[in-house]
Amino acid sequence: MKNQYQPLLEGFTFENRISLKNRVVMAPMTNFASNEDGTVSDSEVNYYIRRSKGAGMVITACAYVSPSGKGFPGEFGSHSDEMIPSLRKLAESIKKEGAKAVLQVFHGGRMCPPELVPGGDVVSASAVAPEQQTPTGEQPLPRELTDEEIQSIINDFGESARRAIEAGFDGIEIHGANGYLIQQFFSPHSNQRTDRWGGTIEQRMAFPLAVVDEVKRVVKNHAKEPFLVGYRFSPEEPETPGITMDETLLLLDELAKKKLDYLHVSLMDFWSVPRRGVDDTRSRMEIIQERVGSQVPVIGVGSIYSADDALKAIQTGVPLIAIGRELIIDPDWVQKIEEGRASEIKTKLRKDAQQELVVPDPLWQAIINAPGWFPVEDNQ
Repeated sequence: MKNQYQPLLEGFTFENRISLKNRVVMAPMTNFASNEDGTVSDSEVNYYIRRSKGAGMVITACAYVSPSGKGFPGEFGSHSDEMIPSLRKLAESIKKEGAKAVLQVFHGGRMCPPELVPGGDVVSASAVAPEQQTPTGEQPLPRELTDEEIQSIINDFGESARRAIEAGFDGIEIHGANGYLIQQFFSPHSNQRTDRWGGTIEQRMAFPLAVVDEVKRVVKNHAKEPFLVGYRFSPEEPETPGITMDETLLLLDELAKKKLDYLHVSLMDFWSVPRRGVDDTRSRMEIIQERVGSQVPVIGVGSIYSADDALKAIQTGVPLIAIGRELIIDPDWVQKIEEGRASEIKTKLRKDAQQELVVPDPLWQAIINAPGWFPVEDNQ
């Protein structure tokens, strides 16, 4: 009998000839479990091993590209060559289970807790504090980066791409979403510069596009085999002024010209609709897919738990579906679909299942202490 979820199980080949065994991607999720020195811990490796048997591609938690960019306690780094052995262990562990391994890289900018960066020197596009709190509380006013420092951070992204190649990853994802430094340059809320890095929307795009150019340059010079370069973005911001849907579509037009291997949307709900900027009642995902989907593969994401959720999402035409929280709840999600056991998929977290699910202590504590972040079984 034909599996009704076959569209999720079909292989996918990127233009650079890297092939995935299915259309399911493990979304990048911070796990707070790295070693103090920025190396990957054994508990993190085991967590990824547990989830790399089913997904066609695994995108790691974000690694900070500069010492000034560490955004979370227990986050691993790609900021020096000393990190390469640690990164290699992670890449090999994921690939051994049959998934492609992609390293997500970022700089936290004004969202970095001051106690995690050298001298407490929190930096951003402009000296504008965030309206939302970081995981460790209120943020100080960031210091505006100089032109020379901006160039240095762009170089750091390129160096992280080189390290990802040397560590054996199949690709790198540039994290331009969720309010971190790349988004801070694109946002009219956080970028109030009047030089070449801010002002008009074209100038606010300059930093994101320069990072893409540098990463692609390094990949061209260092990768001996096909290597993916993706870019993640948040379509809108709640702040006023803030990024609007129409501005994001203009950024996507420019990103599509860069011949990236994929664009990855960051959303809490796949079916969410635009807040402002376009006169369109369709979901953001459908608008984005129509705008650039014919030029670059789009990865959709957002509160996809059941096999039916994922099937409905992929029927919009988006070629790849990323699943995050659900792969913590049920690491065997893909295998159950493959084996015709989709009805056995668990979509609510059991509070007594940490060991079975192989979730590191810091991540488990973050989940348990954040009501509403995960659907939880009522009887636990």
